[in-house]
Order: sequence, then structure tokens, then C-alpha cells
Amino acid sequence: MIRVAICDDDRSVLQELQGFMERYRERQELVHTSFCSSLELLAGIERGGRFDILFLDILMPGQNGIEAAVEIRRHDSNVKIVFLTDSSEFAIQSYEVDAFFYQLKPLRWEDFSRVMDSALEQCCQEQENSLILQCREGITRMELRRLEFCEVIHRTLLFHLTSGKVLESTGSMEELAKKLLPYGSFFRVHRSYIVNLDYVQSISYRAVTMASLAEIPIPRGKYTEVKKAFFAYAFRNGQVRL
Repeated sequence: MIRVAICDDDRSVLQELQGFMERYRERQELVHTSFCSSLELLAGIERGGRFDILFLDILMPGQNGIEAAVEIRRHDSNVKIVFLTDSSEFAIQSYEVDAFFYQLKPLRWEDFSRVMDSALEQCCQEQENSLILQCREGITRMELRRLEFCEVIHRTLLFHLTSGKVLESTGSMEELAKKLLPYGSFFRVHRSYIVNLDYVQSISYRAVTMASLAEIPIPRGKYTEVKKAFFAYAFRNGQVRL
């Protein structure tokens, strides 16, 4: 189920967007929630609310939409933020918080449906290539393209993301391997480590060096297997030129 949020202090805009949502539901199942201020929106997120798409007004009293987006990104890196505004002056700032789109008002049905189609397409792609984790912060959707490597310490799984953030969850490396290895870009180089081959920087007899310069140990006698797996993946994806 796709979850959409609308945040705008102008009730006429909220009503119009709610009407667009109901019209769009004829082609796509979704639920939507409305907020009249950024503070109300943030309170909802702090209570556990999670959204796939967010239509967020920029010019609001108190905390504006850009400031709210900065707070939201601390909790959620996946939500597609569509900024709504009467002015283009915040366009650059909007992309600093990884905005999905910057839409000038007034918003027409054609604009709305086009943005929704694009956002939904990306949401579906990410859902097909992501894992749902039960972390300390709560339930988190992790995009696999952002996973550099993972390790297990006792029963704690540590997911090292390309952003430098580390997500902690519980589980076994065996179960995780069953979920990740079919994607093709992941390889278990060690009983305690799985690496994303897209981020392998170099391979030596003792370790795999990742893009972040993290060194993943290679057990004795497994260097050839790791090297073959890396080159097979690189050739398959056209990353090797002779």
C-alpha cells in the first residue's frame, strides 16, 4: 500500500490535493494523510508515521518546508519529497535535501498525476530492490543499492551504507545471505561478511578493500574464489575493458 502525506497551511490547497488523491485512487490503491503545519507533520513522523510520497509546502509560518525536510531526512532517507511553492527561489535548497520534485503552484491535475506516476514508478523499483529491517529506530526500508557491506557480530547484523550510516538489526548471516545473494551483486567473502561487489575497490590475498576503504578479511584459501566472483560480476555488467 502506497502511503502519501500532504502538508500545507492553506486549507484550500489541502482540499484540492485531497480531491486529486481521491481521483488518483481510481488507478492506484493508496492512503493519504493531511497536515496543516510542518510541526504537525513532524509530530506524526515522530509517532511512527512513515510515508512513501510527501507533498510539502515550503512557505509556511513557523518552520518552513525546507527546514522540516532537513528534520525528516534524519529519520527517513527514502520518502519522495515533492515541494510545493509559489516561488522558485528555494529550488537549489530543495535539492540539498534530496527532493524528488519542485512544483510551482497552482498545481493542476495534469501536473499532479505526472508527478505521482513518476514517484510511484520509483517507489515500486525501490521496493523490489530493498529490505525491511527492524532496527533500533524502528522499521526501516533499506535500498540495496545503498548497502556497501554487512557484517554480523554475535546476533547483531550491521548494515554499512554508502552514506557512512550503519543500521543495526538482529538475525543470522545465513538467512541474510539467502535474501541478498540472488540479487547478483552481493558475495559472501567471509562467514561474517557479505560485500556489495559494486563497491569493491581492490582485492588482495588478505582482504577486500571497499570504496569507503573498509577492509573485509578474506579467509585463507578463498582469494581465488573471491577474485573469480568479482571478475564474473564485472564482466557481466560491462565494467571490465581489456
